[in-house]
Amino acid sequence: MRHVRAGGARAREEWLTMARETERDAKREMTVAEAGKKGGDRVKAKYGKEFYTEIGHKGGRATREKYGPEFYGEIGKKGGQTTAEKHGPEFFERIGKKGGQRVRELIERGKQNPQG
Repeated sequence: MRHVRAGGARAREEWLTMARETERDAKREMTVAEAGKKGGDRVKAKYGKEFYTEIGHKGGRATREKYGPEFYGEIGKKGGQTTAEKHGPEFFERIGKKGGQRVRELIERGKQNPQG
């Protein structure tokens, strides 16, 4: 006689899905990127995307406490230098214009609909 607990059907379906995936994946090696994506997808399915927001905020607070708020300026500067080396100064000009256009559009939309 089989005993089915609350949520048993869902748990069984999850187990069967995992078993099928395991069988399929056993036929070939998985790359590190594929394994990471698979793990991330599983965590997202189990805990929801809000979980990533929460752990990201926790990590940000821990980094700020460990290195200080100036650290973010330093890594931002390094990232900007790397981006400039990779894409050239024209890249910043292009994205600046795009951002300015977007701001103008939002301001105009706000003027046309002042209630929201």
